[in-house]
Order: sequence, then C-alpha cells, then structure tokens
Amino acid sequence: MRATAVFTVRNEGAFLLEWLAHHKGLGFTDFLAFSNDCDDGTDAMLDRLEEIGEIVHLPNPGPHEGGVQFSALKQADRHPLVREADWLVTLDIDEFINIHAGDHTLDALLDALPDADAITLTWRLFGNCGLRDFADAPVTRQFTRAAPEVMVWPWRAFMFKTLYRNSGAYAKLGVHRPRSPTEAADSARWFDGEGRELEPVFRRGRIFSPPGRKHYRLAQLNHYPLGAMESYIVKRDRGRPNRQADAHGLDYWTERNWCQVEDTTIDAAESLSAPHLARLRTDPVLARLHDAAVAWRKARFAALMAEEPNRALYGRLLLAPPARVVQPDEARRLFQFARPPKSV
Repeated sequence: MRATAVFTVRNEGAFLLEWLAHHKGLGFTDFLAFSNDCDDGTDAMLDRLEEIGEIVHLPNPGPHEGGVQFSALKQADRHPLVREADWLVTLDIDEFINIHAGDHTLDALLDALPDADAITLTWRLFGNCGLRDFADAPVTRQFTRAAPEVMVWPWRAFMFKTLYRNSGAYAKLGVHRPRSPTEAADSARWFDGEGRELEPVFRRGRIFSPPGRKHYRLAQLNHYPLGAMESYIVKRDRGRPNRQADAHGLDYWTERNWCQVEDTTIDAAESLSAPHLARLRTDPVLARLHDAAVAWRKARFAALMAEEPNRALYGRLLLAPPARVVQPDEARRLFQFARPPKSV
C-alpha cells in the first residue's frame, strides 16, 4: 500500500523532523512537500531530505493565485506521488495524526474500517496553556492539554482533514477534503474517527464534524495551532497560508487555547517514530540545518518584538486566560442568531 501525505511549509524547520518522523512511523510511505519564501532554511532541509530519499520537495514560489496551499495542491494533483497513491491526505506541520486503533499504525486504522473510502480525522485542539518561551523540544511533549472530547462551540474546533482512498471518486486534492467529485463519489463510504458511517452529505460537502458528539475512538488529529507565545508571534509574522492578509490575532488564539483535558495518547506512537527521528538526527547536514532553524526562530522573535503591534499582542497573550467551555444553552442562542429571521 502506498499512502502519500502532502504538506506545505514556510519557516517551520524547527518542527520538521519531529513531524516527519511521526508520520513515517505511522506508515505513510511517501511525502510531497511544498515550500515558499523560507527565511529559516526549511527549504534547504527539504532539499536535503529529498537528497537522502526521505521525501520529494517542490519549491512553490509566488505569486500564489488563490493562496499558497491551493497553488501547491494544483501542482500536487499532477504529481506521480499523488496519482499513484492508494491513500491520500493533506496536512499542516502543526497537525499530527493520532491513531488509537490496534498498534497505532495507518494499517491498523484501515483494518478497523475496511469499507471506508474516506475517513474524517477530526481536530483535537491542544492549547498553549501558559507556555511562554519557544524551546527546541518535541511539540507533542510540550503541549498535552486539549479541548474536551465533547463540546458544542466553536464549530471550528471540530474541523477535519480527510484520509481518502485514491479510487477516482475525487479528482483534486483539497485543504480539508478532496475536491471535484465524480459520479463515483455518490457511492463513496465516509466514516469518522469514532467508526461511524457518515451521512451522504459528506460525500460532496462539509469540512467539520458535528459538534456535541464523540469523534476520536479510532483516530484523531492532534492540532497544535498556537505553540509557545514566542512562536505565535513568529507565526503571526508568517501569515496564514490561504489568507496572508489575515494575521493571527487574539481572536484566533482565544478560539484555540483549550486546556481543559490532559491527553497524552499520542505517546503510544513514540516507539514507531523514534527510529525514524534517530536516523534523521544523525544526518550531519540535517542536524546543522535544524539548529540553524531553531536559532533563526529565536532571533526572529527578538526582532519582531521591536515593533509595537507585536509587543501589544504578546502582552495580550500573557493576559488572556484559556478558553472556557460554552454551555449548551449559550451555544443554542449563538446558533439561533445565525438563522435568518422569519418573514412576517
């Protein structure tokens, strides 16, 4: 079986090796990476990883019509690693697939859902929870507190990425789900991470799982969107991949800073990823580039803090408490405001 993960990165070299080793440990066989406008050497790391046979790297310089990710995915649609794959998924570097089924591998998840043509990997948001300083340490070890398994707001907390069979039901990759459905999509069977078969509406639409229900029995997508406060300031400077003018602010932070529940279930995959991480770290070129990316991140934060808007945001991050769970009656009231008023 060939399973391909497609991802885009910019200035994220400090996190690259951990992420890659984790997903190699799960059983992904191919990685198609796109980079753009890197200042920290991420693109050089990807070049080296391609040189030693770990990934395929395609630079994706601008301008990016429709956004960075969409520009990359258009190229990916034509690439042999995508066209010849049995299973496909698009991921970001702050998303880690966390499989609970069997031995925590991709094979175990597919064995648990043998009839699936698509599996929704629902986000579980891991908050900052007061961590101020960026450190060169595993993301999955530093951030272990997350949103409750069941809550009803915000709906963005339950967005998903889709692991899907490359059977011709969908002609194009998408950020959250495959696009351009063909007639075959009308008979595609979609399942969620809880193991339930999903309603037909998911075959052609939806990018989030229904709030207020469980989603994670077989698999979840650990999402670490904030990182340390210092890293968040650097992330704001980078911009969002499909809305570069839409900077990260306190609104984005507030909806994602979930600290209610401890979740260390991803540790079960450490024995799978450890051999890959050890192999990557022993490469002297990668080790040097990784250290340079870490140093760049620290220096970039210091430079950004010379600007008042960044100092102001950093101060607000220090002041802001974690998100609180919105009670069901409060959420229902929010949803009511979204409905159009009845005509009189």
